[in-house]
Amino acid sequence: MSKSDKKQRNIVHENVIRIGAGFAAKEHPHVVETLSMLGPHLGRWGSRGVNVDVSLQDRGGKEQRVTLRTSLPGLTPLVAVAENPDITHALGDAKRELIRQLDHQKSVREPMSNRRSSATIRHPDTSKRPETIEHGGRV
Repeated sequence: MSKSDKKQRNIVHENVIRIGAGFAAKEHPHVVETLSMLGPHLGRWGSRGVNVDVSLQDRGGKEQRVTLRTSLPGLTPLVAVAENPDITHALGDAKRELIRQLDHQKSVREPMSNRRSSATIRHPDTSKRPETIEHGGRV
């Protein structure tokens, strides 16, 4: 892991993740560690004004769910919800959904001139068809 990755993960640990209702105090380190991988995805907004509120509803029930409410500067709040009887799986599913939403927001806001072209690059001289030599060396 590079220094910048560790730094982004520490920013997420210290300033961004707020653990709400539903989680026991002994689960907090596990929740923070699971969600710390959001650091690289949240990094473009810096740590000011970025909040990820995580909560657990219907603990132990059939419809137990984890909710991630994320506030980012200049954006409407993003909400990712995942239902799973296993808290770790629910956290992972909600994290992946939030990453999907963050990537979508990034692509929507990225200027068209910076987007990679999905078309192939064509060079002016290579688009011509090669000349073929017919009988007797004539073209």
